[in-house]
This record gives sequence, structure tokens and C-alpha cells, in this order.
Amino acid sequence: MLQKTLDLSTKVFRSNFSANYWSQSAWTILRVVVGVMMIHNGLDKLSDIESFATAYVEVIGLPFPIFFSYVAAYTELIGAPLVALGFLTRPAALGLVGTMAVAMYHHILVAGFSIPYLELSAIYASCFLFFLVNGGGLFSVDTFISSWLSSQTFSEEQQPETIRQDAQQATVKNEEKVASK
Repeated sequence: MLQKTLDLSTKVFRSNFSANYWSQSAWTILRVVVGVMMIHNGLDKLSDIESFATAYVEVIGLPFPIFFSYVAAYTELIGAPLVALGFLTRPAALGLVGTMAVAMYHHILVAGFSIPYLELSAIYASCFLFFLVNGGGLFSVDTFISSWLSSQTFSEEQQPETIRQDAQQATVKNEEKVASK
């Protein structure tokens, strides 16, 4: 049972990544910028929760507008820093994609399919969808945890062949890049 839990935990935390450090650096910058920029949205909601509930949540017809306003605010306040750190990136990104989907629905309901109204929420939703699918990347807390869990789960002799092959291929590619410079 413990082994299955560790295996599942390793899969949840492991990111899809290439060994290209430039790509991973850009991925990290995007994750940090999008995460940090999203925090203020949660703070804005909490600063006047009743107004947000009336102007946004009631308009789209959700029940319990105050409750859902708090859910959206705390999803943004907790999820955005998690994405920025790359810790529990996929679950945090899932919540943030959900809040952005509701925001896009609100904008379409109020203004129709108007790009100026949809623009920011669509960009945020796309970014968080990227992190939902791909994880936090090489330079994230999730990758550190995944590596640690993998080392706890498998000794060198017990590692599955695919994990060893992936690691060998990444090492060979890095050595080829260094040799070609």
C-alpha cells in the first residue's frame, strides 16, 4: 500500500520536461510571473467580497454568491503562490483554470464574445492549463519532491528501465550539447 502511494505521489509531482535548461528557465520565469501576478486578483476580491459577489457571481447565476466569492478569492490567494513556487503545481493550476473558466464565462455572458473583456482571463487560463498538463518544470519544488520520492521508492538496481533510459538519454543529450560548443 505504501509503495503504491509513493508511486502515485511520484507521478503527481513529476513534470514533463526536457533537459534543455534555457527552456526550463523560461518555463520557470513564466510560472513565477503568472503566479505572482494572479495573487492581486484574490486580494482584490477579499477587499470587497460583497461587491464582487453582486457584480460577478450573482450575474452568472451561481447559488451562494458570497461563498463562491470566497472560494474564488482563496483559490487565487493560495493557488497562485503555489504555482509560483512550483509546489503542488498541478492541483493549484487546476483550481486556477477553474476560476479563469468562470471568469471567461462571466465576460461572455456580460459582454458577448468581446476579446478585450476575455483577453486577460483567457491568457491566465491558458498559462494555468499549461502548468496543469506539464507540471512545475525542472526548477520547481515538485521536481525536488519527485526526485526525492523516486530515490526513496527505487534503489538504483530496482529502478524501472524506462526511468533509467530517460535519465541516460538526457545525460547523453547534455554531453552532446556541451561537446558541440
